[in-house]
Amino acid sequence: SVDQLRLIGINSPERDECYSAESHAYLESLLEGEMVTLERDRTDRDRFDRLLRYVYLEDGTLVNEVMVEEGMAIARRYPPDTSLAKTLEAAQSRAKDAVLGLWAPDACGNATNADLAVTEIYYDPPGNETEDLNAEYIVISNNGGPLDMGGWGIRDESSSNRFTFPEGFSLGSGASVTIHSGCGDQSTTDLYWCSSHNAVWNNDGDTVFIQDPSGNSVVSRNY
Repeated sequence: SVDQLRLIGINSPERDECYSAESHAYLESLLEGEMVTLERDRTDRDRFDRLLRYVYLEDGTLVNEVMVEEGMAIARRYPPDTSLAKTLEAAQSRAKDAVLGLWAPDACGNATNADLAVTEIYYDPPGNETEDLNAEYIVISNNGGPLDMGGWGIRDESSSNRFTFPEGFSLGSGASVTIHSGCGDQSTTDLYWCSSHNAVWNNDGDTVFIQDPSGNSVVSRNY
């Protein structure tokens, strides 16, 4: 039988996302003709019955790390399999500093000239956050000129949680908008994710990605 395998501690673009083809091709180029060593962390398989492994080439190169360091994937903690999390996060910092791969301003098309910042991430409000999802929120501020954000998006590290700014939404110069995880009436100052009955932001760490309509990551902030 043939087992499917997932590289531990990283997340590459999904098939419907930009840079998926580049990431897949780069991984194939790393592995082609190679004998590899598979190393387990704590968990043997995920819920899809895929093997969870660190993959080493014959020369000792850690494929998981190279994928992140070249900007072909992002580092993501999947507890309890986090023994090399700091190694992968350091690789991600190097990729971001060098604006490689996914971190390039034009990775998914023409670069967007915007000066946005994630100024607040309130990921763990008091009490049971699933009972009041709107108590969990992030704040985005515009330090540049007025910006039409219709079609812009927000996502987390997993890429399973995604928000799209409504058409016609504009963020003025010096203005801020709060995006709540629950439901409510949209306004110029408050928007609502309203896509599930679960919290969006992980209490044990996550990354907020702000993406332009082409899919370029214009801003990212981790906690």
